[in-house]
Amino acid sequence: MLRTVLTAALAIMAAPAFANDSVAELGTGGLILSRSDAVAMQSEDLFISPEKVTVDYVFRNNTDKDVSSIVAFPMPDIEGDPNEMPAIPEAQSDNFLGFEVTIDGVDAKPQLEQRAFALGIDITADLKAQNVPLYPFGDAATAALAKLPKDVTKDWEDRGIIIEDTSDDGSGMQTTYVPFWQLRSTYWWRSTFPANKEVHVSHHYKPSVGGTSSVSFFYDGQFQGQYAAYKTRYCMDGAFENAVRKAVKENPDGSAKYYESRIAYILTTGGNWASGTIGNFKLTIDKGNPKALTSFCGDNVKKVGPTTFEITAKDFYPEHDIDILLLEPSDNSGNGG
Repeated sequence: MLRTVLTAALAIMAAPAFANDSVAELGTGGLILSRSDAVAMQSEDLFISPEKVTVDYVFRNNTDKDVSSIVAFPMPDIEGDPNEMPAIPEAQSDNFLGFEVTIDGVDAKPQLEQRAFALGIDITADLKAQNVPLYPFGDAATAALAKLPKDVTKDWEDRGIIIEDTSDDGSGMQTTYVPFWQLRSTYWWRSTFPANKEVHVSHHYKPSVGGTSSVSFFYDGQFQGQYAAYKTRYCMDGAFENAVRKAVKENPDGSAKYYESRIAYILTTGGNWASGTIGNFKLTIDKGNPKALTSFCGDNVKKVGPTTFEITAKDFYPEHDIDILLLEPSDNSGNGG
């Protein structure tokens, strides 16, 4: 609940940004294949927006024999720490990104592999023995922890599996035990790539969109705070910085009336296909709000619509991940860019 309330509050808060009014984005990427020199990725069409990520792949087996392969979608690791604020789209579900996949237009039913760790030690069996869900942020896990025998609670606290959390639930301050373990989740399935044929694989999910309630790299009339880190991570250029300055000048109180949204896409985990390159690569980034400002790194970026930007490449080898910064107007003002 706290994460939901905090995420909604980012759109209306206007104080200078500090650690306690931020929600962290979780880096997520695409599919990983078991190593194959027979299956090539002919194309990848990647679409990223604050609302959804969709990826359309065309794989081709260029040999005369069918190839069987494991295909996996690693979910981001999440930490069950009440002091951290990761952005989780589906807060009550094991499928917390709403991941779905089709193969040649047919819905696939991937298996979900989950393991829980505390201090680097696998505690999956401990949780299952006490009927505690592995997913740490759902209400079901908190309810299950409240029913633990006292000796188990003491043991788990000593082992760093759970910690005490004191908060006001509306009826006064209450102390409960909450998850402190790390969850590692992967969707996977076996796929056959027929000889000398193409296989079309598509998947989509909701991205983890981090945010900060105001502009963390410009305040008190100058670029500071996160500026140096952001300039490198998001390739903020002169046009973007001038748009921020313009917004500040138009605001009587001298601040930029924006809040930050951030998306992290892991592009560098692939490459287990033939040649390791993508024959035809297309990336489309949609900032959603025409009045929002956006900045990200990329070569030969083209603006192809009021809110969309496009990068295309041939024989593309992913050397860098994709980090996207969005400045959303907090008062429906701003010229966009």
